[in-house]
Amino acid sequence: MSDNNRLEHFPVTLFASIMGLTGFALAWQKAQGILKFHIGLNWPLAILAAAVFGLLAIVYISKWITHPGAVKQEISHPVKLSFFPTISISLILLGTVFMHLYTPAAMVFWWAGVVLQLILLLFVLNCWVNHEHFEVGHLNPSWFIPAVGNALVPIAGMEWGYVEISWFFFAVGMIFWLILMTILFNRIMFHNPMPQRLVPTLVILIAPPAVGFVAYFKLVGGLDSFGRVLYATALFFTLFLILQIPRFAKLPFFLSWWAYSFPVASVTIATLLMFKLTGVMFYKIIAIVLLAMLTLIISYLIVRTIMAAMSGKICVPE
Repeated sequence: MSDNNRLEHFPVTLFASIMGLTGFALAWQKAQGILKFHIGLNWPLAILAAAVFGLLAIVYISKWITHPGAVKQEISHPVKLSFFPTISISLILLGTVFMHLYTPAAMVFWWAGVVLQLILLLFVLNCWVNHEHFEVGHLNPSWFIPAVGNALVPIAGMEWGYVEISWFFFAVGMIFWLILMTILFNRIMFHNPMPQRLVPTLVILIAPPAVGFVAYFKLVGGLDSFGRVLYATALFFTLFLILQIPRFAKLPFFLSWWAYSFPVASVTIATLLMFKLTGVMFYKIIAIVLLAMLTLIISYLIVRTIMAAMSGKICVPE
């Protein structure tokens, strides 16, 4: 297949890898601060995430210019549509990663992500409401992605004093999480099983309550009953999905495997924060286990993605 044809089939879903890499960077930032793991990973991981985002952005813009029809097909796709906000979420996360490393760059990333997130959220919601071809079987946990992006805004926004903006995005994100959770479980329990390539997206169930917990702490400045509910929900979904590991292990490698990365990173960060707030050793143990698991997952996904790219299994027609 020619390079031009590969560019035509370059998937927007690859931006989910940036969510994983930035989540990984944030988890290690938190761990180095709370667990006193001073191993100098802050800058290398931040630069890696930014560099990969820059590369993917250049390639996808090139696709948009040379193959606008292919981009339009992705926008019309009931699954891929929800991955477009991974671009804005990646920018918000990059802003959060660089928040304490280089503030000017962090502000540019964050503001670009916030504005784009609002635009993409309104666009995706408009597509959902005015669709002509979506069916119940198309619904899967990747539809949570636009909602998760909103809940991320307060993490850096509150530190910079953007209180009203932070509450606005948090409220929208949490409301959509509850709505989508209800219809998703209806789809899972009463309709046909999800296709194999979408099964890894079940891990996304962890992300909204985990991110919501961290964001809510930033908003209220402490640990209260609602914060505990959010964290407990994230921990419960983590336990539930650990039981699904034998099922996940039987699946062939898809790019959707990157869906494992950010949710695990988010619950790792949430658990580190919970340990910091409570001092309970149980949370420290869980955090260390999750951090080790996250490191293995990210390493494995990087290797498998590179292998798939070298063997010509990425950027091909589905």
